[in-house]
Amino acid sequence: MARILIVEARFYDHLNDMLVAGARAAIAAAGHEHDTVTVPGALEVPGAIALAVESGRYDAYVALGVVIRGETYHFEIVANESARGVMALTMDGIAIGNGILTTEDEAQAIVRADPAQLDKGGGAAKAALAMLALRQRLG
Repeated sequence: MARILIVEARFYDHLNDMLVAGARAAIAAAGHEHDTVTVPGALEVPGAIALAVESGRYDAYVALGVVIRGETYHFEIVANESARGVMALTMDGIAIGNGILTTEDEAQAIVRADPAQLDKGGGAAKAALAMLALRQRLG
């Protein structure tokens, strides 16, 4: 049984509730345990994962959050840098499923976050578990 850490950027509560529900359901369905930690925004997700890796307590990680385009360049910075941070960690061999949504508007985010629709939280958890299995196989 693996221990998975869900790291959620809790900026949009109603959207994060859906992402986390999907991730938790996927992890439970696979028979694994999980913990959840919350960070202020998507830029903090990679840092939180890096801190958790140092603890050695987790086998894989699920990165969750929502970044919705606004009127300023800030969207590009948050979307690009959070993705870059998560990717850098995966290149170090850490099993991560990236479920940080980057959308044009809230309607797109709802469709992607909702477990009854695209279930990107569940998809991110499944990706983390798939990468963990691959790491173990290639070990």
